[in-house]
Amino acid sequence: MNFFDQLYLTVFNRFKGRYKQKANTIALFYTSVLQIALLFLGGVFFIKFLEQMKVVVMSSSNMSILFVMITVFIHFKNWVNYSGRKRRVLNAKLSSKKDLGYSLFILIALPIAIIALSVLFYKAV
Repeated sequence: MNFFDQLYLTVFNRFKGRYKQKANTIALFYTSVLQIALLFLGGVFFIKFLEQMKVVVMSSSNMSILFVMITVFIHFKNWVNYSGRKRRVLNAKLSSKKDLGYSLFILIALPIAIIALSVLFYKAV
């Protein structure tokens, strides 16, 4: 079970009591947003690094098209992984262990902090 699986199950279990039928969608959206934010952070870092080195790899329009394609792929991959059997298997594995203990504040602050750091990298350099 990797880090994103643990985060998915934590979000799913937190919202399962309040929003019974939407908990899977909320957890899927959260995991996808977090992975896409990490992709954005890495992309901004490498773009700015390559600009400093004066290396031209792709145009900005091609880079944005590539980002959108990878974003759709990440969301589709998460939808396939977490909508069926894997979610039940992960839930069974987690039920044998104690709660992971991620606070709701950390769960909300993590994607916001990653996106803010990405914007900061983009504007700073």
